[in-house]
Amino acid sequence: MVIRSGAVNRGPAAAVDNRRAILVAARRVMAERGYRVPLSTIVREAGVSQGVLYRHFPTRLHLALAVFEDNFTELAAVAAGPGPDAFARLWARLVELTVESSAFVEMALDAREDLPGYRGQARLLELVEATLPQAQESGSVNAGLTPDDVLLAWRMVFGVVVTTVDPSEVAPAVERVRALLPLP
Repeated sequence: MVIRSGAVNRGPAAAVDNRRAILVAARRVMAERGYRVPLSTIVREAGVSQGVLYRHFPTRLHLALAVFEDNFTELAAVAAGPGPDAFARLWARLVELTVESSAFVEMALDAREDLPGYRGQARLLELVEATLPQAQESGSVNAGLTPDDVLLAWRMVFGVVVTTVDPSEVAPAVERVRALLPLP
């Protein structure tokens, strides 16, 4: 009997690690090359097989939704933080995630017809509504700012991110937009 050393197939025990590796690879690769990057590139980057990718994420859209769920979990934790600066922290992280995850947002925008019940914007609005009043009471943001204004500002940031041709110009362009907006 021959005993081989090396990689061992851990089967279902590896599922959580495989899923995490796929999400990390997808974030990195799609941030660099856009959401139309071949899925085989993500598979190679994650160190998994095509079958493993499709087992976790049957479509690109499922992959985008998983990234969004991770983002919402993080944003909810930021919004739940104490103090009037919770809104500022939420806004700052939302802008960062928009830059980091723009490929996934583009993917979801392309697939809106397939997502009639998706509540992403409503969930984001709920986070803003939970944090904005305390920031207004503290005077850190304009008292006339509405949650809809914040979502409009977010869409403006996203628009700059996805329409900037040279990736090295994204961060300065986003900073210019932020400087124009009455947000922290």
